[in-house]
Amino acid sequence: MNEEILIAGFGGQGVLSMGKILAYAGMMQGKEVCWMPSYGPEMRGGTANVTVIVGDHKIHSPVLQEFDTIIILNQQSLNKFEKAVKPGGKLFYDSNGLTTFPSRKDINIYHIPATKTSVELGNTKVFNIMVLGGVLKVLPIVDIKFVEQGLYKSLPERSHKLIPLNLEAFKQGASIVETIQEI
Repeated sequence: MNEEILIAGFGGQGVLSMGKILAYAGMMQGKEVCWMPSYGPEMRGGTANVTVIVGDHKIHSPVLQEFDTIIILNQQSLNKFEKAVKPGGKLFYDSNGLTTFPSRKDINIYHIPATKTSVELGNTKVFNIMVLGGVLKVLPIVDIKFVEQGLYKSLPERSHKLIPLNLEAFKQGASIVETIQEI
């Protein structure tokens, strides 16, 4: 079974990094993986999304119109991608900055208040890892030990000293994910 995931938000939110960490974790666990980023010319503030496929079967194409799971980090992404979740699929979102919320009745919906929690903890740089922890609590497609290896592989060596903090944020994310709707 392959899990087809789209992560979408603003550049600077760690969208591409989150996808890369997930892809490395899957690869190190011996799974088939694909990581395909998409972003505008802006470094920060523009829209960014990444397709990540993790599974046990050969991946034939990273180009998808519908996804098993979508992770939404801003209003523009919700507006654009909510309809791309396959019926019965999962939509995860952080509510920071949202003015409308997911409304489909044929998908599973989960809220991860990672922005709020990371601000309360005094470190917003771990926001994306917190989101990933919430997602993998509900959707355990890779083991946490491989997430740690993925952090070492994807972060520059000068940032390796921050990996324990990232792992704490990952665990925090797993503890704050809220079920909004399960079908």
